[in-house]
Amino acid sequence: MNRWLITGASGMLGREVCRLLAAEGECALPMDRRSLDLTDARAVESALRRVRPAVVVNCAAYTDVDAAEAHEEQAHRVNADAVRGLARACARGGARLLHVSTDYVFAGDAATAYPEDAPTGPRTAYGRSKLAGEQAVLAELPHTGTVVRTAWLYGAHGRNFVRTMAEHAARGTTVHVVDDQTGQPTPARDVAGRLLALGRGPARPGVFHATTGGRTTWYGLARDVFRLAGADPDRVRPTDSTTLNRPARRPAWSVLGHDRWAAAGLPAPRHWREALTAEFAAVTATLEGAVSCAR
Repeated sequence: MNRWLITGASGMLGREVCRLLAAEGECALPMDRRSLDLTDARAVESALRRVRPAVVVNCAAYTDVDAAEAHEEQAHRVNADAVRGLARACARGGARLLHVSTDYVFAGDAATAYPEDAPTGPRTAYGRSKLAGEQAVLAELPHTGTVVRTAWLYGAHGRNFVRTMAEHAARGTTVHVVDDQTGQPTPARDVAGRLLALGRGPARPGVFHATTGGRTTWYGLARDVFRLAGADPDRVRPTDSTTLNRPARRPAWSVLGHDRWAAAGLPAPRHWREALTAEFAAVTATLEGAVSCAR
């Protein structure tokens, strides 16, 4: 049986990874920022020597996209420098590393799905820091390092777009949502399952994309959330990104291709709408009383 070590275990994705591992009787050690500071190279080295994991799943990251514009050095320290240190510790300890990354490593100006080997070109400080982390993993662990990019993540834990829209649906408010950003809404549970599939099989170095299939806009997603909540989708009104006035530019195109899954003999991802319908009750469970009032 693999022994897993999960960093960022208290976050939305990390909690799903730990939950799936526990449900399947896997031996795993969850670690959050309090139990392991990834920017402390000595602590990381010590933890891996003590635990001796076969697989490390790195779900930890500096994820404040807007704050990174003013604090790029801090974002780089967590998303790049610390990742390099973790990869080196994995190399010395013989552990495989599954590192979670993001669509922000791309320019976001494509018209077709980005394949795994598409040229990168981040346009934000956050994206640059995450790309540097990817490069560190692939350089330090050319045979046992895997980068798993995801995007538009939502889940049962923490704040996310689906939960926020469900709250608006329950309150009876009208919302304005951008209709000029396109992507693949992806449940954390789906990404966690992909990470486990990669960790259980033979080492598959390189890049994989872990998003759902199909595509929509934030506006289209919001309308589906309202519909599932029993609210009027017409209470969602379209707008464009120029109204947001955010420090960091959001990618207009976040659609990722999935060819490597088939090449690895693993199933294709499910469609985003199928996933949303299946996961909606779990994602909004703590809102159930409020959401049911909208029906």
